[in-house]
Amino acid sequence: MSSWLGGLGSGLGQSLGQVGGSLSSFTGQISNFTKDMLLEGVEEVGDASTALQVSNSRLAEVETAFTTQKSEYERLKKLHTELEEKLEASELQNKQQSSEYRNLLQQKDVEISHLKARHNGLQEEVQNLQQSAQSAAVGPAVLPVVTTSSGTTSSSSYLSRPAGSHQGFHGDEMDFSDVIWSQQEINRLSTEVRRLEADVAHWRRMSQASTAATAGNGDHGEILRLQRTIKELREEMSREVDEHQHELAALQDAQRQKMADFTRRHREELAEYEERIEELEDQMHAGGQTSPSADVSRQTDLHKTIQSLQEAAEQREKQLEELSSSLEEAQMKQCALQVEKDEAQEENAGLLQNYTRLQASVDELQTRVQEQEGKALQKAQLEHDIQVLKQNLKDAEKEIERLKNLTDVEPKEDVEHADILELNTIIDGLRQEKEILQQEKLNLEERLKETLQQMVTGVGAESEVTESLDDLKVELQRREKALRATEEERDTLMSELEELDRQSQEATQHVISVKEQLSAQLKEAEAELTKLKAELDMTKDQKRSLEQEVENQKEKTSQSAFAINELHMSKQQQERTLHELEEKLGRVQEQSREARKEVGELKKTLEEKEELLCAAQAKLDQVGDGTFEDEGSKEELKEKEKELQNLRREVEELKSSQENIVSTDYELKMENRRFKMEKEEAQGKVQEFKKQMKESQTSMNRTVREKDTRIEALKLEKVQLDADLRQAEKSLSEQAKQYKQTIEELTRARSMDASALQTEHERTIKLNQEKDMEIARLKRDLEQLASDHRDTNEMLSITVAGQKQLTDLLQEKDVFVDTLKQNAADLQAEMEKSIMATTKEAEALRLSLEEKDKQLGGMKEDNSHLKEEIDRLRDQQSRPQSLAEPRTLDIITELEAEITQLKTSRKHLEEEANTQRRTVEEQQASLLLSQQSHQAQQTELEEAHARLQQTTLNYDRLIVARDEEIARLQQTLDNVSLSQGRADSPSVQGDVILQEEKTQTLNQENGNEKHDLSKVEIEKLVRGMKEKETEISQLNEKNLSLTRQLDQLVLSRDEVGKLSQVILQKDLEIQALHARVSMVGVGGHSQDVMFLQQQLQAYAVEREQVLAVLNEKTRENSQLRSDYHRLMDIMAGKEAALLKLQQENQRLANMSDPSGNQEMFKETIQNLSRIIREKDIEIDALTQKCQTLVTVLQTSGGDLGGGSGGVSSNQFEELLQERDVLKQQVKKMEEWKQQVITTVKNLQHESAQLQEELIKLQGQVTTDSDCSSKLSVDYARLIQSYEQRERRLGSLSQELAQVQQTITQLSSTKDVLLGKLDSVTPPPEGEVVQSSEQPLTAEPAQLSLSATVSSNENVQQQLLQLQGQLAEKETTIRTLQENNHRLSDSASASEYEQRNQAEEVRHMRERLDAQQRAVREKDLLIKTKGDQLLQVSETLRNRENDNEVLKQAVTNLKERALILELDMKKLKEENELVVARSREKESEFRALQETNMQVSMLLREKEFELSATSEKAATVEKMLKDKEQGKSGELNQILNELKSMQDKAVAFQQERDQVMMALKQKQMETTAVQNELQHMRDKEQRLNLELERLRNHLLDIEDSYTREALTAEDRETELRRRVAVLDEKLATSSNAVENASQQASMQVESLQEQLTVVVKQRDELLIQLRTSQEQVNQYAVSLSNLQMVLEQFQQEEKAMYSAELEKHKREKVELKKKADRLEDQAAALQLNLDEANAALDSASRLTDQLDLKEEQIEELKKQVGVRQEMLEEAQRKVMNLLNSTEGKIDKVLMRNLYLGYFHTPKPKRGDVLRLMGSVLGLSREDIDKMLEADEHHGLTGWVSNWLGSRGAQSVPNTPQRPSSGHMLNSSFSEMFVKFLEMESTPSLPAPKLPFHDIKPLSASPPRRISSAATNTGASASTKRSTESNPFLAPRSAAVPLLAGSGPGGSGGHLLMKPISDALPSFTPVPVSAEASTGAFLKDLLKQ
Repeated sequence: MSSWLGGLGSGLGQSLGQVGGSLSSFTGQISNFTKDMLLEGVEEVGDASTALQVSNSRLAEVETAFTTQKSEYERLKKLHTELEEKLEASELQNKQQSSEYRNLLQQKDVEISHLKARHNGLQEEVQNLQQSAQSAAVGPAVLPVVTTSSGTTSSSSYLSRPAGSHQGFHGDEMDFSDVIWSQQEINRLSTEVRRLEADVAHWRRMSQASTAATAGNGDHGEILRLQRTIKELREEMSREVDEHQHELAALQDAQRQKMADFTRRHREELAEYEERIEELEDQMHAGGQTSPSADVSRQTDLHKTIQSLQEAAEQREKQLEELSSSLEEAQMKQCALQVEKDEAQEENAGLLQNYTRLQASVDELQTRVQEQEGKALQKAQLEHDIQVLKQNLKDAEKEIERLKNLTDVEPKEDVEHADILELNTIIDGLRQEKEILQQEKLNLEERLKETLQQMVTGVGAESEVTESLDDLKVELQRREKALRATEEERDTLMSELEELDRQSQEATQHVISVKEQLSAQLKEAEAELTKLKAELDMTKDQKRSLEQEVENQKEKTSQSAFAINELHMSKQQQERTLHELEEKLGRVQEQSREARKEVGELKKTLEEKEELLCAAQAKLDQVGDGTFEDEGSKEELKEKEKELQNLRREVEELKSSQENIVSTDYELKMENRRFKMEKEEAQGKVQEFKKQMKESQTSMNRTVREKDTRIEALKLEKVQLDADLRQAEKSLSEQAKQYKQTIEELTRARSMDASALQTEHERTIKLNQEKDMEIARLKRDLEQLASDHRDTNEMLSITVAGQKQLTDLLQEKDVFVDTLKQNAADLQAEMEKSIMATTKEAEALRLSLEEKDKQLGGMKEDNSHLKEEIDRLRDQQSRPQSLAEPRTLDIITELEAEITQLKTSRKHLEEEANTQRRTVEEQQASLLLSQQSHQAQQTELEEAHARLQQTTLNYDRLIVARDEEIARLQQTLDNVSLSQGRADSPSVQGDVILQEEKTQTLNQENGNEKHDLSKVEIEKLVRGMKEKETEISQLNEKNLSLTRQLDQLVLSRDEVGKLSQVILQKDLEIQALHARVSMVGVGGHSQDVMFLQQQLQAYAVEREQVLAVLNEKTRENSQLRSDYHRLMDIMAGKEAALLKLQQENQRLANMSDPSGNQEMFKETIQNLSRIIREKDIEIDALTQKCQTLVTVLQTSGGDLGGGSGGVSSNQFEELLQERDVLKQQVKKMEEWKQQVITTVKNLQHESAQLQEELIKLQGQVTTDSDCSSKLSVDYARLIQSYEQRERRLGSLSQELAQVQQTITQLSSTKDVLLGKLDSVTPPPEGEVVQSSEQPLTAEPAQLSLSATVSSNENVQQQLLQLQGQLAEKETTIRTLQENNHRLSDSASASEYEQRNQAEEVRHMRERLDAQQRAVREKDLLIKTKGDQLLQVSETLRNRENDNEVLKQAVTNLKERALILELDMKKLKEENELVVARSREKESEFRALQETNMQVSMLLREKEFELSATSEKAATVEKMLKDKEQGKSGELNQILNELKSMQDKAVAFQQERDQVMMALKQKQMETTAVQNELQHMRDKEQRLNLELERLRNHLLDIEDSYTREALTAEDRETELRRRVAVLDEKLATSSNAVENASQQASMQVESLQEQLTVVVKQRDELLIQLRTSQEQVNQYAVSLSNLQMVLEQFQQEEKAMYSAELEKHKREKVELKKKADRLEDQAAALQLNLDEANAALDSASRLTDQLDLKEEQIEELKKQVGVRQEMLEEAQRKVMNLLNSTEGKIDKVLMRNLYLGYFHTPKPKRGDVLRLMGSVLGLSREDIDKMLEADEHHGLTGWVSNWLGSRGAQSVPNTPQRPSSGHMLNSSFSEMFVKFLEMESTPSLPAPKLPFHDIKPLSASPPRRISSAATNTGASASTKRSTESNPFLAPRSAAVPLLAGSGPGGSGGHLLMKPISDALPSFTPVPVSAEASTGAFLKDLLKQ
C-alpha cells in the first residue's frame, strides 16, 4: 500500500511538473509570438519576393505555435484523465483495504475459535491417551499387540500435529535452523519415549495390583469411560459445526461485499463509457463538417477511445480475476467440507471397527485373565520387560548419537529432495499460469483489433459497442438478481442454522441436567461422537493444508497480476508507437501539402514560361517571314529549353518525394491495420473472459446446491437428535414417577456431584489456561520467526538496493576522490553509540511488549473462557436447583470479581503498551534527527583537496606497520616452534599485534578521512587490508595448531620459507599500491568538488563496511584468544591428571596391602585374616607338638630338618606374591604406554591432515590473489583505454566543432553572395522584356519604311539617310542584344552555379547530419559498451565479494570444525579418563580378587598343613606306640616315606595353585584385551565417520571453488572478447570519423575553389551592372507601378493575417480557459484524494471509537448487573417487610372481637371470654378471677385487664364451606374456635412465581397458641401441601362463615355476617373439611 501511494505521489508530482513545464513553454511561445507581431509592423520590406518569404515564414511559425499549443492541450487532457484514474484507483484501494481489514478481523475470530477447539481437542486426546493406556494396562502380558498399536497410534496422532504444522510453515526454505529444529525434535521425542515408558511401567504395576480384582469390573468402567468420551465428543462436534457455520457466514459476507463493489464499479465504468461514446459521436458529427485539420482531432479522439476501451478491458480482466479467485476459494472450501464429511464417515466406520475389536479384546482379556497362572510368571515377564526397556533405552541413545553424527548429512538430503519436489510443483504451476496468461493476452489483442476496426468503421461500430454494453448491463442485472436471491437463501439458511444452534444448545443443556440418569442409553451415541471428533481433527488438518494452498494461490495470483502489468506496459508502448506514427503521418501530410503548394507554384511558373515561349516562337516565325533572322531569339530559345529541363528535373524530384510520402502513408495505414487486428484479438479475449464468467456462475450454482444438500442433511440429523431427545424425556418422566421417594437422596448426591464437578471444572480451567498459554507462546514464536524472516528479507532487499545505487553511482565515473574519514569516524562512533542505545532500548521495549502481549493474550483467553463458564453457570442457574444455588452464586460472584480484575489489568497493560509505543516513536524521531544531523555534518566535508599529500605518508606508515606485524608474527612462530614452556606468549603477542593493528588502522583511517582517492585504489587498499587480515587469521590458526600439538608438532623450515615468500609478495603488492597512490595523488587535483558531495554517502557506507570488517576481526581475535586459553586449561588439566596417575601408581607400588583403600572387601578380608590367625595358632601349636615329637625322635635317633621345608615354602609364597604384584604394575604401565602411543599417533595423523589442508588452502589463497591481481591489472588497462578513447572523442568533437564553424562561415558567405545575386538578377529580366519589345517596335518601323518606299519613290535620299540611321540603329541593337545575351548567359550560369552550390551545400549538410548521427550512434554505442563494461566490472566485484563471503564462510566453518574437534577431543579425553578410571577400578578389583585367591590358597595350604601335621602327630603317636612295642626301624622307614609323600603333595599343590593363578590371569588379560579391542573398533568407526565427513566437506568446498574459478575464467574470457569487440568497433568508428573529416576537408577545399570562381564572376557581373544601370532607370516607372500593386497586395495580406491572428488569439484564450479548467479539476481531484485520506483516518478513528464504545458497553453491562443485584436486594427487603407485617393483628379485628362479645347471649359470654383470654395468652386462673370480678363489679375490670395485655397475633385463614347440618348443630363457641383455629394455622410459603410483580401470599406466624396447636398446624400443613393453590384470589370478603341462617337467629349475628373489606392483610388458604375438627377443639372445650 505504501509503495503504491508512493508511486501515486511521484506520478502526481511528475505530472504536475510536466504541467508547469508545459505552461512555462506555452507562456514563452506566447511572448515570442507577441514580439514577432510587434516587430512585423516595424520591418519594411523593399521587395515583394522577400515580403512573401517573410509572410510565409511567419505563417509557418504561427502554425508551429498552434500545433505545439494543440499538443500541449492534448497532453494536459491526458494528464487530467490519468489523475482521474489515479483518484479512482486510490478510492478502490481504500475500499479494498477496509474490506481486507474486515476480512482480517473475521479471520482472527475464526482463528481464535479454531485454537480454542484445537486446545479442547488436545486435552481430550490426552485424556484418551490416558484411558487407552489404562485399558492397555489391564493385560500387558497377554495382549501386547493391541496395546502397543493403540498407544502408538495415539502417540503418533498426538505428536504428528506439531511436526506437520512446522513443516507446513517452514516448507519454503530449509536451512541450519531446520537442522537445529530436527535435533530439538529428536530430544523431544526421546523425552516423550521415556515418559511413555514410565507410563507403561506405572500401568503395568497397576495391572499387577488389580489383575485378580478387576477381572469383571474393568469392562463396566471401560464402558462408562467410553460413554463419557462419546458425550464429550458429541458436544465438541456440535461446537465445531457451529464454528464451521460461522466461517461460512463470514466468507459469504466477504463475497457479498466484493460483488457489491464490483457491480458499483461496473456501473460507474459503464456510465463513463457512455459519456465517452457520446463525446466521440459529437466529435464524429463535428468532424464531418470541419476542415482537414479536424482529421487530426478525430484521430486523437479515436486514440483516446482506444485507450478507454483498453482500460475498460483491463478493469474487466481484473474483475474477472477477482471473481474467479473468489469462486475458486468457494469451490476449494466446498471441496474441503466434502472431504471433511467423507473422512468423518470413514473415521466413523474405523472407530466402530475399533470398538468391536476392543470389545473382542476385552472378552479375550477376561478369558486370558482366568487362564493366568501365578505371579512368578508375571515377575519373570516384568524382569524381562525391564531388561527390554533398558535395551531399548540403550538403542535409543545409540540412535540419538548416530543421528547427531548424521544430522549434517541426512537432513540436508531430505530437505533438498523436498525442496526439489516443491520447486518442480511450483514450476509446473507457473508454466500453466504462463500458458493461461499468454492465451489471455492473445485474446485481449484480438479484442483490441476488433475494437480498432469498429472505431475505424465509424458510428455503426459504436452503436454495436453500446449494444454490447447494454447486453453487459442486462447480464449484470441478472447476475445481481441471482446474487440477491442467493443472499436471501443464505440469510434464511443462516436463520435456520441459528435456530438449530439454539435448539441444540437447549438440548445439550437438558442432556447435561439428566446426565447421570441417561448413562445407559447414550453408549452408542458416544461411540459415534468419538469417531466424529477424530473426523474433526482430520478436517482441521485438511483446513490448514487448504489455507496453505490458498496462500500459494494468492502468490500465484500476484505473479499473474505482475504478468498482466507487463502486458499493460507493452500495450502502452504500442500505444505510444501508434501516437508517434500518427504524429509522423501528420507531419508527412503537412509536408505533402507544402509540396503540393510548391508544385502548384512551379506549374504556374511553367505556364508563364510556356506563354513566354509561345510569344518568342511567334516572334521567331514573324521574323523568319521577315527579311532577316534573329540570332538572339535562337539563343533565347536555347535558354528557355535549359530552364524547361531544370523545371522538369525539379518536377521529377518533387514526384519522387511525393512517392516517398505516399509510401510512408501506406506504411502508416498498414500499421493502423495491424493495431486494429490487435484490438480484435483483445475483444476475443474479453469474450473468452465472458465464457469463463458463465462457467464460474454455473460452478457457483453447483456449490449452492451442494450447500443446500448439506443443510438438508444437517436438518435430518437435527430431526434425529430431536427424536432421541423426546425418547430421553419420556424415559425421564417415567423415571421421575418411579423415583419420587428418592428425591432427597438424589439432591444430596447432586450437591456432592456439584462439588466434584466444580473441582473438575477448576482443574480443566487450569489445564485450559496452560494449554492456551502454550499455544499462544508457540503462535508468538512462529509469528516472531516469520517477522524476523521478513525483517531479514527486507534488510537484504534494502542492502541489495543500496548496493545497486552505489554501483550505479560508481559507474558514472571510474576515478573518484576519498572523503574526510576522521570526522566521519567520530560521527560513526557517536552514531553507533546512539544506535546501540536505541537498539537496546527498542529490544527492551520489544521484550516488554512481547511479555505484555503474552499477558494480554492469556488474559483475553481467560476472559473468553470465564465468559463461557459464566454463561454456562447462568444456564444452570436458570434451572431449579434447591441446594446447589448458593454455591453457583458464590462461584459466579467470584468469577465476576476475577473478570473485573482481569479487565482492569488488561486496561493497565494496554496503557503500558501505548506508552511503550509512544516511546518507540519518540526514539525513532530522535534517530531521524540524529541521521539528519549526521547528513548535515557530512555536508561540511568539502575541504578534501588540501590534504592529498598526506595520504602517501599514511600509506607508507601503514606498509611499515604491516611489515612490523609480519615480522612480529614470524618471531611469534619461531618462539612457538622453539619453546613449549612459553605457551602463553603467543596469545599475548597476538593481543598486542591486534591492538597495534587496531590503532594503526584507526590512525590510518584518521589520516585518510580528509583525503580523496579514486575508488579503484580504495578497493585495492581494502583488498590488501583483507589479505593482510586473512594472513593474520591464518597465522593465528597456525599458532593455535602449534599450541594444540605441543610436543608432537614442530614447524618445518619449508613453511617458514613459504611464509617469507608470501610476505615478500605482499610487500611488493603494497609497494605497487603505494606507487599508484602517489600517481593518483598527483593527478587527483583535477576532480570536481561536486562529485565529493554526491559520493559522500557512498563512502560513508564503505566506511561502515570497513568498520564492520574491523569489528569482525576483533571478535575473531577474541575467539582465538579464548580458544587458546581453553587449550591451555585443557593442557593443565591433562598434566594434573598425569600427575595424579603417577602419584596413584607410586602409592600402589608402595602399598603392601592393596585392600586398604577398598571399603567393599574390608569385612571379608578381616574375616579371612581372623581365620588365618586361628589357623596360624593351630599350626604353631601343631608345629610345637611336631618339634617336641621330633626332638623326641632325634633324641631317639631320627633325622633333623623337619621345619626347613615350611620355612622355604613361606619364603616361596612371599616371592610369588611380590612377582604377581610387579606383573600387575608392569601390565598397567604397558597399557598406559599403549594409550599414550595411540593418542600420539592420532594427533600426528590429525596434524598431518591439518598441514595438508593448510597447504591446500594456502595454494588456493595464492591462486585467488593472483587472479585478483590479474583482474585488477586488466581493469586498470581497460580504464586507461577508456580514458584514451574519451580523449579521442574530445578531440573529434573539437574537430567537428571546427568543421561546423567553417560550414557556418561558408553558409554565411553563401547567403551574402545569394543576396547580392538576387539584387543582380532582376535587370536581365528587364533586358529580356526590352529585347522582346524591341522587335515589336521594329516591325511597325519596317512597315512604315515599306510604305514610304511604295508611296514616296522620290525621296531616295531620305531613304538612304534613313537606311544609314537604320544600319546604325541595328548595329546598336546588335551590340545591345549581344550584351543582353552575355548578361543572361552569365546570369543563367551564375544561377546554375548557385543552384549547384546550394545542392552541394545541402548534400554537405546531409552528410554532416549523417556523420553527426553516426557520431551520436557511436557515442551511444560507446556509452552502452561502457555501461556494459561497468556492469561486467560490477558483476566481477559482486563475484569477488561473494568469493570473500564464501572465504569468510569457509573460515567460519573451519573455526566451527576446530571448535567441534576441540569438543570431540574434550569428550575423548573425558572418555579416556573414564576408561582409565574404570581400568583402575578393574585393576584394583583384580588385585583384590587375586589377594582373595591368595588368601584362600593360604587357607587351603594351612588346612592341608593342619591335616598333614595331624597325620604326622598320629603317625608319631603310632611310632611311639610301635617304638614302645619295639619296632623302631620300620617306623623310621615309614616316616621317611611319609616325608617324601608330603613333599610330593606340597609340590603338586603348589603347581596346581600356580596353574590356576596363571589361568585366571590369562582369562583376565583376555577379557581386558577384548574390551580394549572393542573400544578401539568403536574409536576406529567414529574416526572413519569423521574422516569421511571431513573428506566430503573438503570435496564439496573444492568443487565449489573449482566451479567458481571456472565461471570466473569464463566471465574473464567473455569480458576480454567483449573488450576486443569494443576495440574493433572503436577503431572502425574512429576510422569512419577520420574519413568523414577528410571528406569534409576536401569538400571545404572544393567550396573554397568555387568561391574564388564565384568572386571572379561577381567582378565581371559588377562591370556589366554598371553598363546596365542606365537601362534600369528606364524600368523604374514600371517598378513603381509594381510596387503600388504589391502594397495593395500587402494590405490585403495584412488584413488576412490580422483576421487569422485574432482567430488564433481566440483559440489561445479558449485553450487557456481549458487549461485553467483542467487545473481546477486536478485541484478538485487532489482535494478528493485528501478527502479520501481523511476518510481513511476517520475510519481508523471510528474503529478506535468503536473499541471505546464496546468497552463502555461492557462497563455499562457491569453497572446493569450491579443495579440488578441492588434491585433484587430491595425486593428481598420488601418481601421481608411484608412477611413481618402480615402477622400483626389489625385494629378493626380487635374492634370486631370486642363488639362480638357484647352481641353474644349472656350465658355464653363466659365461654367467649375464656376463649379470648386463651387467645391473648392469659392463664386460666386470671380468667376465672376476672369473670368473678365481672359478676361482682361489672364490666370495667375485665375491660381493663383485657386491654392491659396484648394477645398473640395471627393471620386468619378462610375456611372451606362446612356441611350445613354440622353447622346447625354446633354452637357459636365451636364455630368461633374453628374460625380462630383456621386463622391461627400457619400456611405453606407460596412457591416462587415466574413474575417478580406477584407478591408472596402468606407467611408463617412467629408465635403459636400452644404446643397442641403447633402439632395440629404442622399436620394440617403437611396434609394441605399437596392441595394448596397459590393462584386463588383472597376470599375473606366473599365467603361467609355460615351457609345459611340457623334457627338460632333469623336476623343473623354480627359474627355470623360476612367479613367486611376492611381486612386487607389476610391471605386465605383453603382448608379441608376433615381438618376443621381436631383435638385442639376438644381441648378448648374441656378448658
